[in-house]
Amino acid sequence: MRIDIVTLFPEIALAPLSESIIKRAREAGIAEIEAHQLRDWATGKHRKTDEYLCGGGQGMLLKPEPIFAAVEELKKESTTVLLMTPQGKPFKQADAMRLSKEEHLIILCGHYEGVDHRVIEELVDEEISIGDYVLTNGAIAAAVVTDAITRLLPGALNDARSPVDESFSNPNMLESPAYTKPNLFRGMQVPEVLLSGDHGKIEAWKKENALQRTRKNRPDLTDE
Repeated sequence: MRIDIVTLFPEIALAPLSESIIKRAREAGIAEIEAHQLRDWATGKHRKTDEYLCGGGQGMLLKPEPIFAAVEELKKESTTVLLMTPQGKPFKQADAMRLSKEEHLIILCGHYEGVDHRVIEELVDEEISIGDYVLTNGAIAAAVVTDAITRLLPGALNDARSPVDESFSNPNMLESPAYTKPNLFRGMQVPEVLLSGDHGKIEAWKKENALQRTRKNRPDLTDE
């Protein structure tokens, strides 16, 4: 898979993608990830990428010209173009799994008041939001989405089952509580069932406690 991030802040986008699992995936050739400076496609003496809003309003808007030029240069036949925006569809684990099967993604990062709507009308396949809040720039959101997608690629994780057991792999259930050694810490004991070696009982415990955690922290995910 290849992911091209187009942003005014490529360093911000790449910073969290240059460590740990994603770094290893990049080094192993599992994923090609590049962050491009949008100004490289801007023209004129000052390479301006933003302009005032037509009709008035606060703030500045990213101009269409450099974004169109960037996408037209980077796009391939199999490319899906994403736009990071607070107005987008909420990003879920199911979206990460679906997008991890794509060959090539271009992720456009909004800034200021967003992008000229003609970009959305003509270039963008999906508008994506990572939550009901506003960030300083879309590069931060692009890094989140890229991380979520890349770690699902075959070979990215050492344990092939890890993504299966995580929260939201089952869209209606959080992950169950987890424990490690020591078995007894400050009077708090690891549940005996997890030390029993009885895999059937352990699995049943995990399902029940995952359900309890979901009811407590994310009741919106349950059917009840």
